[in-house]
Amino acid sequence: MDNPFNPFTQFDEWYAFDIQHFYNTLGLVARFASFSEDLSDDELEAESQNAIARILAIDFEHKYKIVEEPIAAS
Repeated sequence: MDNPFNPFTQFDEWYAFDIQHFYNTLGLVARFASFSEDLSDDELEAESQNAIARILAIDFEHKYKIVEEPIAAS
């Protein structure tokens, strides 16, 4: 919630802030997900979304929120 950087356009800065504040968001998602090379892209996406939902369900400090990348108009 407090990371001022955009993870889609300023990933390096976003990640550095995340690590410096001991959130390790990517590591947290990896711990909650069951990733495998045998999964299809759709299955990997579903596994990621499931992991995120589980994290949000136990995030009593409200550290996390879902951020979606805006879709560019064509």
